[in-house]
Amino acid sequence: MNDTQTTADPILSIRGVSRRFVSAHGDTLALQATDLSVAENDFITILGPSGCGKSTLLRIVAGLDRPTTGEVTLDGQRITGPGADRGMVFQSYTLFPWLTVRDNVCFGLRERGVPRAQQLEVAQGFIEKVGLTSFEHHYPKQLSGGMQQRTALARALANRPRMLLMDEPFGALDHQTRELMQELLLGIWEAERTTVLFVTHDIDEAVFMGSRVVVMSARPGRIKLDRPVELAHPRHWSVKTTPGFAELKGELMEQVRVEVLAAVENSRVAR
Repeated sequence: MNDTQTTADPILSIRGVSRRFVSAHGDTLALQATDLSVAENDFITILGPSGCGKSTLLRIVAGLDRPTTGEVTLDGQRITGPGADRGMVFQSYTLFPWLTVRDNVCFGLRERGVPRAQQLEVAQGFIEKVGLTSFEHHYPKQLSGGMQQRTALARALANRPRMLLMDEPFGALDHQTRELMQELLLGIWEAERTTVLFVTHDIDEAVFMGSRVVVMSARPGRIKLDRPVELAHPRHWSVKTTPGFAELKGELMEQVRVEVLAAVENSRVAR
């Protein structure tokens, strides 16, 4: 049974959203009609096999792509394009190489016409939250991958978005840095309570980070499972050693495995 409803009133509503791509080689239905409700302060992690439409769905919510059918509303307003109410963090760091850490974090505030003194105050606060104090004047090329992603996170949060949208944000990091970034982001979420949609391939990451885990089917993607994560906050990495974590991880591994096998079979049939 697929239950995509939340107990609180949703701030984000995805209703009947599908996405079909048309090319000279034919049509591809990447995402079938999908519904999802996201409540304020939710941290929803999205799992599924490669090509199932996870990133497509996130891009539609971000306003970077448009659905073929259906609609997405945020606070009751239909999303038709990008907006400052949604902060996006990609797997690639997408920093401006000619700007320092501080000016990268200030960028959205500057575009909104925030006075410079206020920009610097807000930026410094988030630079401190992501652990980059004393690196304010460094350029992206002078930073490690993890530090670049911390900068991207600070830049997104500095705009105080209603929602933070994250597409495999830690996928390019080494294992140790990835785990540190998970704890950092979770600590910031526990303090700020910004609503988050977080796409990942990593089941451990999905369970550790999420207040809900959504599993999508093989292409054409749909939401096949929506599970609450009943693990207490604040969460420490040691929760990964608990029976509750292991039980939920096992259930999700089986659900994802079924869909990965289905994707492989679909690919074989299509050849």
